[in-house]
Formats: sequence, C-alpha cells, structure tokens
Amino acid sequence: MKFMKLGSKPDSFQTDGDNIRYVATELATDIVINTRDVKFYLHKFPLLSKSGRLQKLVATANEENIYETQIQDIPGGPAAFEICAKFCYGMTVTLNAYNVVAARCAAEYLEMYESIEKGNLIYKIDVFLNSSVFRSWKDSIIVLQTTKSLLPWSEELKVVSHCLDSIASKASIDTSKVEWSYTYNRKKLPYENANEPLWNGVRKQQLVPKDWWVEDLCELQLDLYKRVITTIKAKGKVSDDVIGEALNAYALRRLPGFSKGIIQGGDTKKNRSLVDTIVQLLPTEKGSVSCSFLIKLLRTATMLECGEMERWELTRRIGQQLEEATVANLLIRTPSGKTTPYDVDMVQNLVKEFSMQVQNAQIDSPIENEFQEIRISRLVPDASKAMVAKLVDGYLAEIACDPSLLVSKFVSLAEMVSSFSRPSHDGLYRAIDMYLKEHPGISKSERKRICRLMDCRKLSAEACLHAVQNERLPLRVVVQVLFFEQLRATTSAGNNTPELPGSVRALLPAGSHGSSRCTTISTEEDWDAVPTAEDIKALKGELTTLRLGGGAGCCDANYDKSSAEKVAANKMKGLVMSKLFSKLWSSKERNGEISSCDTSESPGSTNAR
Repeated sequence: MKFMKLGSKPDSFQTDGDNIRYVATELATDIVINTRDVKFYLHKFPLLSKSGRLQKLVATANEENIYETQIQDIPGGPAAFEICAKFCYGMTVTLNAYNVVAARCAAEYLEMYESIEKGNLIYKIDVFLNSSVFRSWKDSIIVLQTTKSLLPWSEELKVVSHCLDSIASKASIDTSKVEWSYTYNRKKLPYENANEPLWNGVRKQQLVPKDWWVEDLCELQLDLYKRVITTIKAKGKVSDDVIGEALNAYALRRLPGFSKGIIQGGDTKKNRSLVDTIVQLLPTEKGSVSCSFLIKLLRTATMLECGEMERWELTRRIGQQLEEATVANLLIRTPSGKTTPYDVDMVQNLVKEFSMQVQNAQIDSPIENEFQEIRISRLVPDASKAMVAKLVDGYLAEIACDPSLLVSKFVSLAEMVSSFSRPSHDGLYRAIDMYLKEHPGISKSERKRICRLMDCRKLSAEACLHAVQNERLPLRVVVQVLFFEQLRATTSAGNNTPELPGSVRALLPAGSHGSSRCTTISTEEDWDAVPTAEDIKALKGELTTLRLGGGAGCCDANYDKSSAEKVAANKMKGLVMSKLFSKLWSSKERNGEISSCDTSESPGSTNAR
C-alpha cells in the first residue's frame, strides 16, 4: 500500500475522555471547534494560516465575541478534521488509501487552497493521489470503497471518476503488461504455479489469466461494482466471456448459497437488487455467460420474486443456449410447501422459449445462394434440437420418480420436443419406464398416452430387449417393438418380412408395414392392457429362441463364416417372429375377442375373420 508522510513535528495531540482533543503546549488555546460530538481546543494562528473557511468563522466569532465555533457538516468527521489540524500545526501525518479521500474532502471543506498558502494540503493530496494511489491496482479499489461514505464530496471532487477510470484501465490492459499483485484464488494452471519445465534452462514468463481482476472487484458494494463493470464495458477491451465470469464470481461472493441454488438468509431486498443489477450487466453476446449460471440466476430471481422483466430476460437468454444445459442444471427445487419437489413449469417455459427461437430463426434467416451455406445453417439448429431433446429425455427420467407428477405434466413436456429429430429414443423409453414404475395406478388410457410418445423404431437393440420383457408396457407396444426389431434384422439380411395377420399389422404405426385398416370391437382395450404373466413368460421363451439364432449351415465360398452365421441368425429370427405373432393372434382369436377386421389390399396383407 502506498503512503505519504506530511510534517516533521511530533504529534502532540492529546485526548481527555472520549470527546475532547487538545494540543499539549505551553500556549493557552484560544479557539474551540466542535465537530459532531468531539471538541477540539486549538490555536487560531496555525489554523487561520492555511484554512480560508476558518478565517471566515473566526472573523464572525470575534465580531460576536464568541470563541467557540461549529463545523458539524465537515466530511470525514472528527478524524478527517484532525488530519487537517495536524497539517496546520506541521505535525507528522501519514496519508494512505484508507484516509486520503476523507482528508481531501475535509481540506476542500476547510478551503485549504494554494491561494491561502503555497504547498497547502489540497495540492499535496492531489499529488499523492495522481502519482501513487491511482497508479496502484489495490489502492484504487480501496480508495473507491471509501468514497461511498463521503458523497457527494467525493463525487464532486472527481475522486470517484478517477478511481473508476484507473480500475477500468488496469482491468482492460494487455495481460502481458500486468506487473502488480492481484488476488486469484481459483485453481491455477501449471505455469501459474511455476511448475512448468524449463526451456533451454530458462523458465518461460508466467502468463496472467484473462480474468485476473474479477476477485478483487468482488470486494466492492453493488452500486460501485455496477459502475466499475459499466466503465470496463464502455472501454470495449475486455471480452464478453470475461465480463460474464466477473458477474458469476460476484454472485457467488455476494449471494450465500447461490452455487447450491438456494439463498441462505441475508436482506431479501438487497439480494433482489443484486440479481436485478447482474441481469442488467449481462453481456449481449450469446454464449458469453454459461447456461448454468443463467439458470442459477433465474432460479434465484424466482425465489426472490424479482421483476417480471428480469425473469423474462433470463428465460430468453437461456432459451438461446439451452442445448448447453445439463439435467442437473434443470433440477430446480420448488419452494417449501409445494406438492412437487421440482419446478417443472419453469423448465417448460425454457423449452418453449427455445422452440420459439428456433422457429423464429428458421423464418428470419435469409435464403443463401451457396449450397454449403444453406447446409451449415440447417445443421446447427438440428444439432441443437437433438441436444435439447436428449436433455429433456434425461430430465423426464429424473422427475418421473416424483409420485405427485401428473401425467399431463409429463406428457406436455415430452410433446414439446416430439418434433425434434433425434437418432435414439432410448432416453425417452427410460423416462417412460421410470414413470410407469413409480405410478402403477394410472389408467389404461393414460398408459397408452404416455407410450405414444415413444417411437419404437428408434430403440436400440438393448432397449428393445428390455422393452419386450417389460411387464409395465401395454401389449400393443411390445408387439410393435418385436416387429421393428425383426424388420431391422430381416432388412439387414436382405429378406422379406413375414406376412402378419391384419389385426396385428393394424397395431403398427402407419406406413411401417404396408397400408392397413382394421376395425375391432373388443380387442382395442386388450391390446392396450398390460401383458399377463403368461404373455410375458411366452415372450421370454421366444426371446430365448431369438438369441439362439446362430446355427451352422452350408456356406458359399464367397462368404466367410461370420457372414454365414449372420444370415442364418436372421432367417431363424424371421421364423420365430412369425411364430410369435401367430401365437398372439391365435390367443386373441380363440378367446373370441376379434369380431371383424377389414384390411385394405397391400403387399403381404391378409384378411382375418
């Protein structure tokens, strides 16, 4: 810390109790100055020689024969006045970053100008500020902190503006030119810890991180911090991602529990103001602030009941980069007293905002003439949509364990991303399975509604294997899974799919096996029912047969052994699938559940009556 010593005489100020100060000298004091609750017994001559204001006050006092005067409104109070008084006496005074602003404001109040005496206090303090304090990084921050209690004097004397410019200029400087100490407690890189190996016997110069200054500014109060960040942004030399990191660090420091998504105590009004200010300071560039940080801000803003505009802005910003979020980010806890542990409505709003922005981007994007530019512009949104769909699938799997989660909530959120193309529905199947497991009491129609969210054609082999043995799925879904698994197997082997009864084909999605139209009276409810223990047992038996489809056979000389095994396995699977569908069909027919079926003519179609 920089400091400056003024005067050479020993300090002879003495204290008598808590509110009396006097100079220990043989000369009797001839003036009493009251500053707030402290009385100073001093001498006129040294004071009047340097203070224009005291000259006027003493002149008035003599006319009225009053030797005691009041200066209750002096900035800095008794401590600042004592510094000025000691300077008048020529006593030793030490100025530093903590007291220099108070002394400067008090000197201005006392009118200690050069016109009164050359080398007066104002001149000396200004030299100290400009030559030392404002050139020091940490001293500038300390001085800025002290200005708050000295307003409006510190503002009118431009001390605040000089501090802001000094701090912003240093934060904006090229990191290679940073030669002063700074606080940086985060995990450092190897070269920052001087652990980097020597190069030709000489250690490379240690690099300064781009965000070296963010922790020191966290010491500032909110209003000053806002002005510093605004000044830094105005200079335009600090990247938006560093500004975002600074705001994140400030929130972590000033909002207890922010990292955990909760606010632990504190003044609600101040916390609300802090969140509002951070939202206002957010850089406009997309990606300059992490999606995780934005979600924490939105969660905090909701808890603190911040303004509607701030919450809308955060929702909009998160929607721009929702693909960067993780499932853990979205597991936002509801306030105590709510029936559900997670705030599903907030996540729905975020997904809705993402969908709207994707839609608007497609409408507003200009048509490019170059094919490559068109291709790139389309790939990016598709990739983002696939990532968001996967994110929602994972989120649904987590909240599915909530017994109080309504079917409508689950389905509504899943349907918001149903149009987003993604290569696999395994994540969605896992979420559906978890929900059915935790909500065994839902109706058949609700079970059917949930299972319709899933496209069985996009399940992996592992997911299909699990699904056909899943007692929680309707029989309709099990049949669909088996069919598409067989379709994949026969297609890869170049074989035709076996002919299926019309009523079974009617259970499959449109276009999956020709065109069919089936009318049933009593079978619809049974197909949507959960399979019985006998059905599951039969399915497991058939699955065991499916796994054994790798027998030996005659091989052409042009095919290796593995290729022959694959072909034989696929043929075996085709026979087993036909057998399985026939069993399911025969079981329903024997029970008299099928009254009529009318199937339109298409390749491989059959009429069952």
